[in-house]
This record gives sequence, structure tokens and C-alpha cells, in this order.
Amino acid sequence: MSTLIRNGLVINATGSHAADVLIEGEHIAALVTPGFSVRADEEVDAAGKYVIPGGIDVHTHMEMPFGGTQSADTFETGTTAAAWGGTTTIVDFAVQPKGGSLLSTLDRWHAKADGNCAVDYGFHMIISDVHDQSLKEMESCIAQGVNSFKMFMAYPGVFYATDGEILRAMQKARETGATIMMHAENGIAIDQLVAQALANGLGDPVQHGLTRPPELEGEATSRAIQLAKVTGSPLYVVHLSAAQALDAVTAARDTGQNVFAETCPQYLYLSLEDLARPGFEGAKYVASPPLRPKEHQSSLWRGLRTNDLSVVSTDHCPFCFKDQKQLGVGDFSKIPNGMPGVEHRVDLLHQGVVKGEITRERWVEIASTTPARMFGMYPRKGVIAPGADADVVVYDPAAVQTISAETHHMAVDYSAYEGFEVTGRVDTVFSRGRKVIADGAYHGSTGHGRFVSRDLNQYLV
Repeated sequence: MSTLIRNGLVINATGSHAADVLIEGEHIAALVTPGFSVRADEEVDAAGKYVIPGGIDVHTHMEMPFGGTQSADTFETGTTAAAWGGTTTIVDFAVQPKGGSLLSTLDRWHAKADGNCAVDYGFHMIISDVHDQSLKEMESCIAQGVNSFKMFMAYPGVFYATDGEILRAMQKARETGATIMMHAENGIAIDQLVAQALANGLGDPVQHGLTRPPELEGEATSRAIQLAKVTGSPLYVVHLSAAQALDAVTAARDTGQNVFAETCPQYLYLSLEDLARPGFEGAKYVASPPLRPKEHQSSLWRGLRTNDLSVVSTDHCPFCFKDQKQLGVGDFSKIPNGMPGVEHRVDLLHQGVVKGEITRERWVEIASTTPARMFGMYPRKGVIAPGADADVVVYDPAAVQTISAETHHMAVDYSAYEGFEVTGRVDTVFSRGRKVIADGAYHGSTGHGRFVSRDLNQYLV
């Protein structure tokens, strides 16, 4: 099957130009000068629209166990929602339990995802138990195309790693070329603040934000950077939310250290005020790190312009308000941490273009190209170019839509962006040459998505 996308403006991270895009089978065959005669089995008219590489969300949590429940989206529902939002590849996290092996964990996540995904997928590995065997198994994971390993400075007793354990994993990363991903919050201090708040009868959702101050994210980020400097390990700071943490990343990058960071749409658009909504409504916005005061948002947008923030992912980890978030009524520490977002990342980032915060090319870069390069999928993904996978989105920059739980496709009973009016909307989505979204309808199928075995980070020096 061949498809010709005519009359669109092709936008890559490196520039934009008018071109027709010829898809043959699962790959992009050619970029054609407009008006040049080319035959194809099907044509798509993209007049007035952008043609961009499919979005790559490198931070999702489908079917993730947390706090006695699990995230509401399965790999089937979550990847279908991703497709609706113009995301054609996700990288999810396989969660090693205490006492478990990395390889058996990876096998379990393959069993969850294989045959159930609507778009392509890969895995990172969460290391929650550092010992000689798990360090050795890092090498086997890398051989299987999983070469990024997430650790936590938060959640003592669950995922928390000591500085010594982090040091050992970073040494292995330096040896192998793998990337260490870090949830950087000072969990020991945070647990004390949480206990003090509860002892004083303060159980409302806003306390989640007040007991995880930005200074403790900044401190942990600085500490992770120093450990990475000592070991020579690459470091990727996940879901950065605070100006203090960004300052630490910026300073490290200015010295040439292999330090990278992502932020998420919720930190660009939502704030501590949402956590303080009346009643228990703030529980919908409980995630870690927490939403920050609004003044942090301008720093994050600036970080995206300067490339001190390299990627925007979602940390998509949805829990329904009813029955799941409500587990924490009266005790904010029992509210499952996570928010939905995989369906809206591309649109919300386009608002940055509309508002003049970033260029169209930077939009594509942080949503697709840099994630592909950072996590070893480029040039197979992340670019509109001959030979690349035909993960292609036709995007209407003039369409206006209102985000709502009534119309989204994620398996969660609320939207964190309920009522947001945004300019721009996905029109047509191809996943490896197959049309999965068109004419306001889903044309994909469960099992179309394939596992992506990834190479090493392409930004390392």
C-alpha cells in the first residue's frame, strides 16, 4: 500500500518546507517537490496543514501498580489514546519489585504489552533493588534493547535508592553507555514533612504540594548531578517541575556534563492552585513532583527555549477519581500519585507555538526528534525523511477544540485539562504506514504496535 500526502508543510526539527510525502509500506519512501507527478494507491490532501513526525512519549506508566491499585490505562487503551493525540511511540516503565530480577520484570512487561498495543512501544527499567545480580542484569537488558534505567530518590520503602546504590548503578551505566533516569526529590525529608502535616490534622490534597517543596527537588537534582559527575554516568532527570531543579541542570550542562532533563505539560499549564481546589477536587492533580506555584512555569518555558529542558513527556499515570483517588480522602499521602495526559501532549505543546513560547520546529523537536535521539530510535523515528518509519501526523493548526473527559479516549473518569480550549488538532495519523486516525475515527487495531529495541543515547559526549 502506498500513500501520498499532498500539499502540506513538512516540519522537522531542522526546518520547514512545502513537500509531498510518499509512503510505501511501513516507511517513508520520498519527499517530493509539490506538483511533481507521483502515483500512489491513496492520496491525502494536507492543504493548510502541517505534516510532522509522530509524537514520541518517553515517559508513560500503563498498568502500573501503585499504592494498592494500578493505573487505569491498559497498554491497549493507553496506546489507542496516544494515537488519537498524534503520539505513535511510547516508552513505558517496567517496574522491578524489591527482591525481583530485572529480566523477569522485563518478561512480565513484555507479556502485558505484546499483542496489545495500537502503536509502537519500548521499555525503560525501574531499578528498585540494587545488588550484584541486578547490576549484572543491566547488561542483559541493554542487549535486549532496554538501555535506560530509572531510579528514585523519593518513596522510601518502595522505590527509594540510597546514594550508595545510585553510585553503583551509575558506575555500571558509565561502563555500558546506558542512561540513568532519576526521580529527583529528597524523599527522606519529604516523609518527615508528610508525617508532621498529618500529625497536625492537615490531610487535604494541597498538602501533597506543600510537603514536597521545590527546594527539595532542587537539592536532590543537584545531588544526582554530583553523583553522575563522580561516576561519569549520563543523567536524565525525569518530570522536572521546579526552577531550583532547572538551575542545577542548567549549571551542569554549561560545564559540558552529560545531564539532560524533561518536563511535562502539567508543569507548564497547571499549578499549586489546582491542588488547592475546593473539597477533594485537588486529588485529581496529585502527582510527584507536585504542581508548583505559577511562577515556575515561565522558567520551564525558558528552559525549553534554551534546550536546558530537552524533552516534554507526560508521566502518564492515570488513576480514576472515583474509587482510586478517593482512597486518600482525609489523608493526602494515600492518594495514588499520577495524572492522565498521553492523549493531549502534542496539542498542549502546540499551544506553546500559538502563544509564541516556542517555534514550530522546536515543537517537533521536543515532542518527537529529541526523544528519538535521546533514547536511541533516530533516524528510524522522529523525522520526516526517506527511510524513516512512516509514523506521520497531519496536523491542523487552525482547528479549535475543547479538552474534556467526555471526549477523550483515556480510560480515566476525569481530565486534568477539563475545559481547556486549544488551537490545533490532529487530523490524520499513520503508524508505520498504516492509517490509524482519520476523519474523526479510529482505524487502528490492537496488536499493530511493535516493540522497539533501542540503541544508546545519541547526545553523549
